[in-house]
Amino acid sequence: MTKLGIDDIADLREYERSRAQFRTEVIALKKRRRISVGPVVTVLFENRETIRFQIQEMARAEKIFTDEGIQTELDIYNPLIPEPGNLAATLFIELTVDDEMREWLPKLVGIERHVVIRLGDGPDADWVRATVDADHEKQLTRDEITAAVHYIHFSFSPNQIALLKGRPSALVVDHPEFVFETPLTSDNIAELVADLVG
Repeated sequence: MTKLGIDDIADLREYERSRAQFRTEVIALKKRRRISVGPVVTVLFENRETIRFQIQEMARAEKIFTDEGIQTELDIYNPLIPEPGNLAATLFIELTVDDEMREWLPKLVGIERHVVIRLGDGPDADWVRATVDADHEKQLTRDEITAAVHYIHFSFSPNQIALLKGRPSALVVDHPEFVFETPLTSDNIAELVADLVG
């Protein structure tokens, strides 16, 4: 997928004119790409449009008017646009109550390394484990507490892409303190395959 450039990001007045329609489209897109796993984890598989929306909304909220400011956002978020054979996702630990955060965030240290896409079932299943961007990991993970947001990637071989197309698959979290899985729907799989084949 082509990375975003300065010209792909509308200035604020132009964006305000199209925001309602674009927001509606991206919400519908995210429904097919957002997967809840257990009670507190959600994984959003990113693509060019979800990232463009993220940058547009950041520019709007923070009143970023300059090319330099937009380029900073592009540098941060462009790595989350997947390339062929790869998926990129944002992992959210969705907690809103202080007591829950104090309970869960220390328990879930390292969760970003415990996310797997399982292709098939039983002994013939294949597993694609998430990897973590080193720069983001330095910013987001501590030994005693984790962050509520992580950026993760999955690399697929051509054979694994074929398995995703043809087998029941699931998104799995296998952290020692948090073991859950969610089957991928046909809509989920169609979105992921589109990313993987470019």
